[in-house]
Amino acid sequence: MLSYKSIILAAAAFSSIVQAQKVISRSECSSGSHVCCQGAGRAYLPPYAALLGLLGVVVDPDTLIGVTCTPITVIGVGGNSCNAIELCCDNNSFNGIIAIGCTIISIGV
Repeated sequence: MLSYKSIILAAAAFSSIVQAQKVISRSECSSGSHVCCQGAGRAYLPPYAALLGLLGVVVDPDTLIGVTCTPITVIGVGGNSCNAIELCCDNNSFNGIIAIGCTIISIGV
C-alpha cells in the first residue's frame, strides 16, 4: 500500500515537471511526434543532463525532454495507448532513448 509520504513525493516530482509548462490536447499535437515516455523532466536536472551529455546533445536547459519513449500512432487502438507520460515532442530521432522539445499532453482531452 502506498503511504501518504510516497504520494506526496510523487506529486511533488510530477509538479516540478509541469510547473510553468504548457499543456496541450492530443489534437494539438500536429507538428511533433506523439510519444509515450517512461520519464520526463527539464534538461538541467542531473539525470537528464547526464543522459544528454552522454549522447552529445546540447539543448536549452529549460527544454522538456522525455526518456524511454515509444511512438503512439493511433489513440485508443490496440496497444497504442499510453500508461505513462504522454508528450508531443519536436525531435524524437534518438531511437526512443530521449525525445526533445516536448509538451505535455493533457490526460482525458
